[in-house]
Amino acid sequence: MKKVSTKTTQRDGDAMRAEYDFTGGIRGKHYRDMQAGCTITIHQPDGTTVVKEVKPEEGAVVLAPDVREYFPDSESVNTALRSIIKLIPGKRYPARKRTQATETKKG
Repeated sequence: MKKVSTKTTQRDGDAMRAEYDFTGGIRGKHYRDMQAGCTITIHQPDGTTVVKEVKPEEGAVVLAPDVREYFPDSESVNTALRSIIKLIPGKRYPARKRTQATETKKG
């Protein structure tokens, strides 16, 4: 009987065990669900169970996996966005919520 090797293989500086097979995997399969939040159940060795609700913080922006490759941290994203903002002609103001009073003035 042949023994299965548990040694890691080195590929482009990335260590991955030989028994891991992601050929049928789908990139971004749970992306939308994670944006909405998720529940994590942790089974402790002593038999207890801990349930955690995980949701992105208010104002958090979740980057798609292909975009994340180019922006390793928040500072790199902010730098890129500031560069784009400088290209926008004129000063822009954040959109305000319309109230009933402003809608009647226009109509």
